[in-house]
Amino acid sequence: MDERNDRVDGVAGGGGVPEELGRPGEPVGDVYEWFRRGAKLLAQGNPAAAEQLLARAAAAEPDSRSIRETLARAQFDAGSYAAALENFRAVALADPSDDYAQFGWGVAAARLGDFETSAEHLALAVAMRPDTDHYRAALRQTRATLAARAGSFGPLLPGAPGYLEPPRGAGGPPDEAEDRESVQEPGTTGAREPTDERDRRAE
Repeated sequence: MDERNDRVDGVAGGGGVPEELGRPGEPVGDVYEWFRRGAKLLAQGNPAAAEQLLARAAAAEPDSRSIRETLARAQFDAGSYAAALENFRAVALADPSDDYAQFGWGVAAARLGDFETSAEHLALAVAMRPDTDHYRAALRQTRATLAARAGSFGPLLPGAPGYLEPPRGAGGPPDEAEDRESVQEPGTTGAREPTDERDRRAE
């Protein structure tokens, strides 16, 4: 996932387990130290190791959105999409105006195959930050996937998830090859835009 600047609001800066008193199997230092070390491991491309430290920190400070969001990023990068979704969801429910948590919820849902939920939360992220290219790209890809899946079961009907208005003058359903080209993994930026988006820009 795209990285986000570390936020340390709500993270305890002391009062955790002193280094000399660390219990067997528990990393030394306090919660803030676990958070900082976990965030550094994530930035260095070690999400699995980061997840272990950040999970400890989240267990000690369950109300810290900073820790839970960074843990969710580590879980997503490690391929633990269900766990990442739960943590992004917790952050978004605690602060519905957190666009990045909505984005994370959306891309994690897409990786789990729940494209209806993905579209809902990616649309919220785009509404809050319409200038963010990777938010818009992820939403386009999710909507294209919904449209392609619906099309495999027959003609798309108005009001169905992923339904796209046909271009003016079109006499038939969208070209199947074009639909296939537009479907890519969430988080990439090379997806083609749906036909109606291209038409609106050309007007």
